[in-house]
Amino acid sequence: MNYEQMLSRLCALSGPSGFESGVAQAAAELLRPLTDEVYITRLGSVAGVRRCGREDAPRLLLDAHLDEIGFIVTGHEEGFLRFAPLGGVDPRMLPDREMVILTEPPIYGVVACLPPHVQSGEDMDKSLPIKDLFLDAGLSQEAAQKKIPIGTPAAYRGGCAPLGADLLCGKALDDRAGFAVLLDVLERLREKKLNVDLYVLGSTQEETHSSGAITAAYEIAPNLCVAVDVTHGDSPDASKHETFKLGGGPVIGVGPNCARSLSGRLKELAGELDMPVQIEVMSGSSGTNAWPIQVSREGVATAVLSIPERYMHTPVEVVHRKDLEDTAKLLAAYVESMGEGEKTC
Repeated sequence: MNYEQMLSRLCALSGPSGFESGVAQAAAELLRPLTDEVYITRLGSVAGVRRCGREDAPRLLLDAHLDEIGFIVTGHEEGFLRFAPLGGVDPRMLPDREMVILTEPPIYGVVACLPPHVQSGEDMDKSLPIKDLFLDAGLSQEAAQKKIPIGTPAAYRGGCAPLGADLLCGKALDDRAGFAVLLDVLERLREKKLNVDLYVLGSTQEETHSSGAITAAYEIAPNLCVAVDVTHGDSPDASKHETFKLGGGPVIGVGPNCARSLSGRLKELAGELDMPVQIEVMSGSSGTNAWPIQVSREGVATAVLSIPERYMHTPVEVVHRKDLEDTAKLLAAYVESMGEGEKTC
């Protein structure tokens, strides 16, 4: 898998939570050569199915969400746009930030800000709440109301690019990086015989409610699930006890949201592969789609496999290429190792 190429393609697409159709269509095209069937659910999630050919085979679901944090237009004032967040947006990131407003065709805009010359010292030391910010699309009031109606979504402008020799940087790596890993898993398993029906899900609306994963899991009714997402990577100003080293390997979740048999098997396989892994204790909700999927229907044995990521929920998220490759390698080994007697708790 050429992760730089794949993520440049995926991250350039805009898909804020609830408005993922463009990235969903691209994900479907990427899944088609690797699966037996691809379909889009009623809530816009993309599912690819690779059947093993065994009757009544266990169903294994691999999930990564396609949506990104974003914005929605709430009003117009003298041509400037009021907006609200879709998902967990840090208002400190917004002043002077470029946006893509998802009209047809898209319109570019920038979040208005005061230059430092006209700010007081007190103003410079505080962050403005989103309700006090405006998006400038260079339009008159009449043109803004006509071209950008209330309810129009927007997202950060940008894509994905190298950062040094080993890192990749860009917006929406949470969780397009996870979806790219799932594509890599399918490529690694292309010629392999499986003992499970494998479902790969690019889910929608994770950043707002996990609705895409909840409804898709209800329909698929998997026996087991691995949710692939990002977790907090190390940085100079972050707690060493709450972050994970970029390049230090995939992060395996342990806790009530993670079936012990699945987490244990992932750790066991990492040892067999001589692969470094990191352990994240999740004492409550994992903050991923694994949380609602676990209680779908009668219950689903779940695992959480995470990619360390710096600067989560910003336009400059950062991941390590080797972590992506190792996450795919470990997950492919897990899928291939599954036999008829696989535990589901």
